[in-house]
Order: sequence, then structure tokens, then C-alpha cells
Amino acid sequence: MAETVALVPVDGVEVTVVMDNSIDILAASTEAATRPAWRWDWNEGDQLRAEHGYSLAVTVHRNGNSDTILYDAGLTRDSTVHNLDVLGIDPKDLRAVVLSHGHADHHGGLEGLYGRVGSGSMPLVLHPHAWRERKIVFPNGEEIRMPPPSHQDLDREGWQVVEEIGPSLLLDESVLVTGQVERTTDFETGFPLQLAQAKEGWEPDTWIWDDQAVVIHVRGRGLVVLSSCSHSGVINVLHHARRITGVDTVHGFIGGFHLTGGLFEPIIPRTIDEIVLLSPDVVVPGHCTGWKALHTVAAAVPDAFSSSNVGTTFRFFATDDSGS
Repeated sequence: MAETVALVPVDGVEVTVVMDNSIDILAASTEAATRPAWRWDWNEGDQLRAEHGYSLAVTVHRNGNSDTILYDAGLTRDSTVHNLDVLGIDPKDLRAVVLSHGHADHHGGLEGLYGRVGSGSMPLVLHPHAWRERKIVFPNGEEIRMPPPSHQDLDREGWQVVEEIGPSLLLDESVLVTGQVERTTDFETGFPLQLAQAKEGWEPDTWIWDDQAVVIHVRGRGLVVLSSCSHSGVINVLHHARRITGVDTVHGFIGGFHLTGGLFEPIIPRTIDEIVLLSPDVVVPGHCTGWKALHTVAAAVPDAFSSSNVGTTFRFFATDDSGS
């Protein structure tokens, strides 16, 4: 049984999609989603970029104060920091960076980010397995290397690396990093194509134990759960967040469902059925969700669904009549 944590409720949280797989400048704002503003000279100057990577800026509001952390840093060296500049988010104002797991499409931008933050002690929170050298071996024999972040480079650049297997708290105990997610469902069975380097050679690394989410409790609303790839399984992630916080209501979910390709598409119906049962107010599938799952989610929970576009900000604020 996972340990419980006392997560302090907040007045509100704003989640900005700094990097994701897609961008749509024609997408309209909604009650849940604020899209980037148009400019008269919209085709001039620096533009937002999209890539196969993920990064969220998470701003927490509590007792009149606001603080921002970054959840993941995208794939390429400079794209995430470029988008932060376009969005007007100063990297020097970040309080911490959380790494969801050790795949390169989530840590590749750390180098460029450090170049803007400079020397200091920016905390970088990760699971120890994020350092594992990995590869994916497809049934046809093709292999793809999945390089981890460089511990040596991060140390040289002055990052304050915080390794945690279990849950940890940031920003005066108002932001939960779940740590290792407990696997309890019978249909989310990891990634059998992945191997990790060990002393004796390559070994199965099916479970990707370093996969971790970020959770905020918005007072009177419930949990806002952010999960980058959900290698743990998105339902496992949501159940784990509820279990360790003791808060049953999921107000919002933003992140990848990892249901793309023939290996994962068979569990789309079961996954979406569980999402419907949890009944979140806002669902924002991103990154590695896959087009079939994306359309299935949109059809199953049309009032909750919102598309994830680079530059979009999702706002979740407390109810006026709740002090809990």
C-alpha cells in the first residue's frame, strides 16, 4: 500500500502547455482553455514550436502568492526554452523542475534551460531509474536508443538533483510529485518492448518504474493530475493520486495516455470506460496519447475534453464557498 501524504489545498493552479506534439493557432479559447492571443503581425517574430516532446509550466496560487515549476523539458536542446520566452515565462523564475521519467523527449531541453537559468541550485526532482540506459526493440528487430539524462553534465551545470522513489512535496507542500506509481489495474501492463542496460547485459524494463506524475489539490474542486506519458497506465496514475492524497475527486487531468500503436490500442476501450467512471471535469490528452484514443476520449467525455496545443493555459480555481 502506498504511503499517504498531506497535500495542502491551493487557491488555484494554471497549467501552460510549453511543449507538446501539436500546435493549432486557430483553436478557440474555451471556459477551460485559454489559447495564445493573436497578434496583428502574427507571422513575424518568434513563433511557438511543437515537437515530439512534453513540458508543462505549473503555476500555483496560494495565500496571495504565486510560484511556478516546470514539469519536463521537451526533446530538443532549445525548443522548450524558446517557447518559454515566447510565452513570457522567465526560466529564472522557476522554483524547481520535475522530470516525469528518463526518456529523452522529456529531458532533452534541460541543457538549454540551464543556459538561461545559470549557475545556482535549481532543484531537479527525478526517480533513480531515470538514469537507466534503455532501448526499444521492435518485433522486426529494429532498435531505438532511449538515452537518459547525463548525471555528469547535470552535476557540472549546477543542478540540485533530488532522487526520490516515493512521493515528495514542493512549494510549501502544495505540489505533490507522486514518485513511483503503484500498479493495480489488470490491463495496464507496461511496455514489453523496452530493455535497460544492466551489469549482465540488456534486461527487460517493462514497468518503467521512474514514471511519476504531479498532483495539485484545488480547494473545493479536487485533484488536478499532470502525467507526462503515463507509462504506469493513466488509470493507475489517477488511482494512485487519489489513494495517496485521500482525495477522491479528480477535477482535471492533463497529459499523455500512451495508447498509440498496435500494442496499446486494444486497451483503449477499458481505459476510456475507467475515465468515464472517474468523471473528471477537464480532460486534456497530450503527447503520446495516439489519434484513436484521442478521438475516443473526445467522444466519451465531450464536455470535459479539451485539445492540448502548445501555448494553451488551463486554469483551475477554488470554489468561493469552500474552506476545506
